[in-house]
Amino acid sequence: MSALSVLLVTLVVAGSQVVPGYEGSLPARAPWPQAVPSPERISLWPKGAPGSESRRAQPEVAQDYWVRNINDPSLTFFPADPRHNSGAAIIVVPGGGHKILVWTTEGIDIAPRLNQMGVTAFVLKYRLAREQGSPYSVERDAAGDLRRAIRWVRANAARYGVDPHRIGVMGFSAGGELVSLVADNPEPADQKPADAIDRESDRPDFQVQVFPGPLGVPAAAAGAAPPAFITAGSLDKCCALPALQLYEQLRAAGVPAELHMYAGADHAFNLGERSSLLSIVHWPDRLADWLADNGWLDGKGVAKP
Repeated sequence: MSALSVLLVTLVVAGSQVVPGYEGSLPARAPWPQAVPSPERISLWPKGAPGSESRRAQPEVAQDYWVRNINDPSLTFFPADPRHNSGAAIIVVPGGGHKILVWTTEGIDIAPRLNQMGVTAFVLKYRLAREQGSPYSVERDAAGDLRRAIRWVRANAARYGVDPHRIGVMGFSAGGELVSLVADNPEPADQKPADAIDRESDRPDFQVQVFPGPLGVPAAAAGAAPPAFITAGSLDKCCALPALQLYEQLRAAGVPAELHMYAGADHAFNLGERSSLLSIVHWPDRLADWLADNGWLDGKGVAKP
């Protein structure tokens, strides 16, 4: 065996790096990193969502990028890094036309980007009113799931390192419709609290609308709506107009609102993964600017009761 071969065998067996001319050895190669734990899943109604009694035993159906047959509404928790946790939280509401939930590109893929901003993310799975055979409604059940999610995060804010006065909602397409129904319209008068969580406020502190659908616009309670960041593509036949209408309503009502309409962009641009437009790739940076400028990241200037 050659001298070089002997040296290589010595390195492998010893588990450390022997350096000629150096008395001692460098540290052994670091062990493989531990597996990243799965994100925490939070059931919004541990005893079952109202109206889901006949479907609770049915499993969810998931394929590729989507999920459907959701009968146990839930949140998936993605914490901001403790080193730069701002204390702000955003509940992400994916779209999918109320037929499916676009769980990846409008859900869990959004969370790490928010985490980079110092924002804790909770991704919502809500009941789908327009999938085949669904007994649910958009206004009562899907919007009710979002209301419950806001209340749940607010009630458990201390547990998750969140400021209960800096909880926002972020909706994509059909998810934006739920945001409008909750943030820009009055709560249904016939809803009664089922537990202590239901007694928390369901009003978000701010809203983020990403190519929002038309349901809920025009808003019936624009004057009481929280501040808004709204973005859509100018080529979007579905959702360019609702974005413009909502912005104009909020502006006229004196609600702080910011609008970004992107030329050459259509529906579902998400985080710009498939776009060649730099403006689309960087639109989340504009959201980060807005969050910072309006005090949502440092809490300054945020009114507290």
